[in-house]
Amino acid sequence: MLNTELAELRQLTIARGVGMQTQVYAARARNAEVWDVEGTRYIDFAAGIAVVNTGHCHPRVIEAVRTQAEAFTHTCHQVLPYENYLRLAERLNAAVPGDFDKRTVFVTTGAEAVENAVKIARAHTGRNAVIAFGGGFHGRTFMGMSLTGKVQPYKAGFGAMMPDVFHVPFPVALHGATTEDAMAGIEKLFKADLDPARVAAIIFEPVQGEGGFNPAPTDFVRAIRTLCDRHGIVMIADEVQTGFARTGTLFAMEQHGIAADITTMAKGLAGGLPLAAVTGRAEIMDAANPGGLGGTYGGNPLGIAAAHAVLDVIEEEDLCARANRLGSRLRQRLEAIRATTPELAEVRGPGFMVAAEFTAADGRVPNPDLVNRIRTEALERRLILLTCGTYGNVIRFLAPLTIDEAHFTEALDIIEASIAAARAA
Repeated sequence: MLNTELAELRQLTIARGVGMQTQVYAARARNAEVWDVEGTRYIDFAAGIAVVNTGHCHPRVIEAVRTQAEAFTHTCHQVLPYENYLRLAERLNAAVPGDFDKRTVFVTTGAEAVENAVKIARAHTGRNAVIAFGGGFHGRTFMGMSLTGKVQPYKAGFGAMMPDVFHVPFPVALHGATTEDAMAGIEKLFKADLDPARVAAIIFEPVQGEGGFNPAPTDFVRAIRTLCDRHGIVMIADEVQTGFARTGTLFAMEQHGIAADITTMAKGLAGGLPLAAVTGRAEIMDAANPGGLGGTYGGNPLGIAAAHAVLDVIEEEDLCARANRLGSRLRQRLEAIRATTPELAEVRGPGFMVAAEFTAADGRVPNPDLVNRIRTEALERRLILLTCGTYGNVIRFLAPLTIDEAHFTEALDIIEASIAAARAA
């Protein structure tokens, strides 16, 4: 079928609330290339929203899944457990930042990981309240979207959010918000609305994803750690989008030298298969009673097998170092474009988690129209780009860390041409 025919079928079959940034219907993919149902080839700078960090259909991942599928595809770990689940937990316990005893639970999605992190924090502390940050994204379930610091499109029309969730500003220098502003927001919250003795957890992304790829300053992370220690609050790092070499380290928190009490992860963990995890301090993770955590598909054998392969590929192909090299080249190219493009207000992000924020030429008013034109121009040139940001004025670049050099260079040229064409339009 043609893309247009499938688009018509989509209108008749899929709920309107499922948003789609393109009408390119994929037929096959390898590494950083995707071919649609009409045979047109694209370079993928979305990677399934930072999911296939090891590229589409990496041979090691495919072989691991095939081998596991020939053994068994599902038993439910809570009914018939299997060793691979335990071994992956062992690897994550060792890899997640923090020099302390850890425990892990596997679930299916990033939102589910966040939900369980909050459940565990509440069970450990006996408290209810959770503090999150403006611009943050933590999922589309009710607790997830309650924690998310963005109304459109995630909260609009869904009624009252979960109680005892509070938001404060996130430090974003370009928008005039500092670490001092963020911490002052928490102190004002403690003075006016919330006894810190009622706070179970503070959750944040080391680099905000949907919010615009805003990196958390180290002094902010340190201040949150100090605050949590002072009041007995559980510190949750949401590494769903930042995890698994995307930022140039396996986890973004490594770059701060500070350990969270609980880390949530998903996306890049299993190379395209649905798998998520919660890893944290043993005494916190063990607060939930048996049966309180888990799920029918949590830690599905195929996802577990894929995740082992992903971790092997990251190590063997040195993808953390490659993320830093690719990200450096991309930032240099974007900075060169910025020198002659006043609308390009900032280029930012660690490793290969890079974003470009566009404003009006005065550098102040967000410019989502220009960003959408750039995305459309790139799509016409066969490059898949994603947008993000509170105002929709940020382009995020999320190519697989394994992208071929020739394809990467080709994509950089398309990005530059797309920006020039969008400005001219």
